[in-house]
Amino acid sequence: MEKGQSATIEFTVTDQDTAAAVGSGALPVLGTPRLLAWCEAATCRAVEGFLSPGQTSVGTRVSLEHLVASPVGRTVSVRADVVYVDGRLVRFEVVAEHTDDGKVIGHGEVTRVVVDGERFLARAGG
Repeated sequence: MEKGQSATIEFTVTDQDTAAAVGSGALPVLGTPRLLAWCEAATCRAVEGFLSPGQTSVGTRVSLEHLVASPVGRTVSVRADVVYVDGRLVRFEVVAEHTDDGKVIGHGEVTRVVVDGERFLARAGG
């Protein structure tokens, strides 16, 4: 894994993605918790090809600004770019945009750490 690697995923806002549905408000627009989940999905996609068998990554830190509302039916593109790598720690810049006009609707930073899945679960008691 090295700086400059990236992944992009597109999502279409559904009724299940709204603030009203995810418990982060009452309006029928993309909820911030769902936007965050989409950002994390893009970071996972960016690292998946670089993991050894048995490895996975876990999120450890998030900073996200949700700037623009996205109604049901709007398509959102989420890009995760690796901006820093230190051993098992990988930091990403994430940017979400409306696909039709390129308007940035959210941006931030997600930090993940590569772990051995079985050892991680054993320590977590699972």
